[in-house]
Amino acid sequence: MGKSIVLVFLIFHVGLASGSVPGSVAPLRPMRAATQPVIDGKLDDSIWQACPTVTNFKTFAPDFGRDGSGETIGYMAYDSENLYFAFRCFDREPEKIKSVVSSRDNVRSDDWVCINLDSFNDQQSLYAFYVNPDGIQMDSRYAARREDFSVDVVWYSAGHMTPEGYTVEIQIPLRSIRYSETNPVQMSIFFERYITRLSEHSSYPELDPAQGMNFLPQMTPLLYPDVKHFSLLEILPAMTYSQKYKLDVGKLVSDERKGDFSLTAKYGLNSDLILDGTYNPDFSQVEADVGQVDVNLRYALYYPEKRAFFLEGSEIYNVAATQMSAIDPVVSVVHTRMMVNPLVGAKLSGKIDAKTTIASFYVMDEVPSDETALYGDYSHFPILRYKRSLTEDSYLGAIYAGRELKDHFNRVLGVDGMLRVTPAGMFQFNGLYSATKTGAASGQTPGHSIGVNYTYGTRDLDYSLSANDISEEFSAESGYITRTGILGFAGLVRPKFYPQASVFQRVSIELVSAQTRDKFASLWETYNYVAIRPAFLGAMNATIQYAYATEIFSGERFKTGGLQASVSGLVTKQVRASLSYRRGNAVYYSSSPYQGRSSAASATVIYQPTANIETNLSFVFSDFYRESNSEKIYEYPIARARVTYQMNKYLFFRGIVEYNKYRRTMLADFLASFTYIPGTVAHAGYGSLYERLEWDDSRGSYVNSDQFMESQRGFFFKMSYLWRL
Repeated sequence: MGKSIVLVFLIFHVGLASGSVPGSVAPLRPMRAATQPVIDGKLDDSIWQACPTVTNFKTFAPDFGRDGSGETIGYMAYDSENLYFAFRCFDREPEKIKSVVSSRDNVRSDDWVCINLDSFNDQQSLYAFYVNPDGIQMDSRYAARREDFSVDVVWYSAGHMTPEGYTVEIQIPLRSIRYSETNPVQMSIFFERYITRLSEHSSYPELDPAQGMNFLPQMTPLLYPDVKHFSLLEILPAMTYSQKYKLDVGKLVSDERKGDFSLTAKYGLNSDLILDGTYNPDFSQVEADVGQVDVNLRYALYYPEKRAFFLEGSEIYNVAATQMSAIDPVVSVVHTRMMVNPLVGAKLSGKIDAKTTIASFYVMDEVPSDETALYGDYSHFPILRYKRSLTEDSYLGAIYAGRELKDHFNRVLGVDGMLRVTPAGMFQFNGLYSATKTGAASGQTPGHSIGVNYTYGTRDLDYSLSANDISEEFSAESGYITRTGILGFAGLVRPKFYPQASVFQRVSIELVSAQTRDKFASLWETYNYVAIRPAFLGAMNATIQYAYATEIFSGERFKTGGLQASVSGLVTKQVRASLSYRRGNAVYYSSSPYQGRSSAASATVIYQPTANIETNLSFVFSDFYRESNSEKIYEYPIARARVTYQMNKYLFFRGIVEYNKYRRTMLADFLASFTYIPGTVAHAGYGSLYERLEWDDSRGSYVNSDQFMESQRGFFFKMSYLWRL
């Protein structure tokens, strides 16, 4: 009876929250262009003198509802094959505008403008097209309350500095985005501007403080009559050559010379349903993952996806009520970097009607040679996803994620949903069932994971309540799950204050409490903290946090709380810095765990002496001392320097040196990269690994040394070209 009352309550409130009639806000009507504007950033084409504009941008950060520090004008036009937008941004101190010539997706610390485009006007997802004053691009996909910056869309932009500020032009080919088959096509938009020295976000339309940062329900409709609907065909061949060397009796010798070929194709069954196929896609990553502390880990490190084939439509696989709190172990149900060496793959993603989104892919992954006797030559990943949009940004969904090998499988089936309960409140849930077989003679082992969450956010207050129950046997081999066998409850309250003093723009206080029962040990652990987070001096943010926490590991309870502090922001126009430090209790994870104390620190300084040069210096440090006798168990520092010379928006040269004192290694990487558009690229790279070793002839083995010896060397060249037909 109680469950029925809750269900009726949610349905009733979802109905109230969606009471507004779709289209009740008058749509914007961009002007149809007779001639295509030249995308040079100067706004001297006649179209910009005649097309509709929007003004009166209002801030939503650091506070809501204020006039932007500088006037912003947004322009909109289109033709049958492209959408056009432009910005004129005024600034009272134009000499303080921050902008650099950089590679794509590297403008978050600059001033920028952004077109947030819900291409279906269904309040489920959006494209975000960012441009800095030099015309450098960054793009993302936003869905299920998460923004993914790994997506790369083909579009065009340019910027131009003026005595009053700057101007930007944007061209978005309709071939590059997904949209409905209707006429007119209805989309929705959210114009955005960011001034980095003030940490100021402003927008049109103005965000309602009572709805907080819920962007999707607050966008303004756009109407595009008589645009083309494409049956897109893209072909992306790529070639890679690599040569590797390794140590042999103290000398580097050739280890491998390999040429590789990849082919990826994309076919639009219509303008909103896309079929992708790939052969051998696993060599698009051209820079090593940033070094992380990889000792004393309870679970494997998380690395983001960077391969192009997996990024199209990846936001569709986001499952509601995951990553609900700082200790939520369900990070993702589908994490494609679990597919280590894919040979072939196919995907279908998009809409089959106005409210139904589907996505599916299949990948055949080569099993490492040392595991083939047990698992066979290949593992197979079939993934299926279904989403049905409801009113506003609510949806119901289902997912299947499998991994199939010889005499082994893991299959996860689940449902999830997000329900807009009030203008500021969102209820999320998921229920997942897994079945795992680990050998020819074994039976299936069932498991489950259930998560629920309610989140509320306005100008003055955020809070959330969440709970999850994960059985001991639950497994998701295609996802990233850090822990099983728990029952957990968590709550967060975050009041926000806006002092009148000019030093502080906003101060938030965060209170969190989470209680978790470890089912394996039948013991409870706790995680509680209080944090103060001021935003001050325009572009600075800080956190001071104290946690009281315990953790159950291997049937024992350990203390894990401590003090943490961090500060980050723009120091000068040329320098951005961040610093964090934590000191507290910790666990040494092993078959015989013990209590200890640990320090962890990180620091990053980014120095941009000119618009074309960036120097990035970073340092990560961690140590561990046994509590019983103060014995130092390890000390793990990593220092990294990266220098980039961006010759123009297409071509850069980059050098990286990383020193890992714990591993006694030094990494040197050099890269020359040309990107005309995403897909049409050429990369040449050279890398070496040095270790503190030397060859001892008398022993016939390597021994530790104070000098570095080059132990590995590699060279690669990659070239690809995107054909759009």
